[in-house]
Amino acid sequence: MILRGLWRLAKGDAGGIGEFGGGVENFYASLAPLIAFPLVGAAATALQGNWRVALVGFIARLCGVLVLPVMVYEFARIYQREPLWLRTATALNWSFWVLLPVMVVGAFIGGILAQAGLSMVQAEYVTLGIAGLYLLWYRWFTLRAGLAVSGWRAALIVAVSGVLVGMFTALPILLGLGPDPAQLSHL
Repeated sequence: MILRGLWRLAKGDAGGIGEFGGGVENFYASLAPLIAFPLVGAAATALQGNWRVALVGFIARLCGVLVLPVMVYEFARIYQREPLWLRTATALNWSFWVLLPVMVVGAFIGGILAQAGLSMVQAEYVTLGIAGLYLLWYRWFTLRAGLAVSGWRAALIVAVSGVLVGMFTALPILLGLGPDPAQLSHL
C-alpha cells in the first residue's frame, strides 16, 4: 500500500494519502530508515576514528529528520487538523524514496538534453532544477492532501520546514563543529 500511495501522490491523486496508515506504528516504521541511514553513516565515520564528525553529523541529520514531523504536528494543531498529522507525517517520511525514481528519470532527461546539444553541466543544472521543483511540489501536494489545507498553507509549511532543515544541516558547519575538510578528502 505504501508504494501505491507514493505512486498516487506522485501522479497528483490526493486519494493516495489514504494508502498510508495513520497509526503510531506506521509512523515509526516510516521513520526507521530515515534514522538508520545516518546512524550507519555515523558508525562508519566513527570507526575511521572521526568520532566528533560522526556525532555532530548524526545529531544534525537526526534533527533534520525530526523537524518535518514536528512541523507537521504544529501546523496541524494551528490549523485544527490534529487528527490528520500522523498519516501526513508518515506519508512525508516515506516520500524520501520518491527521490530514487526521480533521479533515474532525471538521468534519462539529462542524457537527452546533452544529446540535444546542451553541455553536460547545463544538462545537469536543468535536470537538477526540474527534479528539485518536482520534489518540492510533491511535498507541497502531500501536505495539502494530508492535512486538507489550502495551497498557501501547505506552501508555508514547506517553506518553514525547508528553512529549519537547512538550518539544522548547516548549523554544525557554520559553528565550526562540522568535519574538517582535510579529514574528508579521503572519502
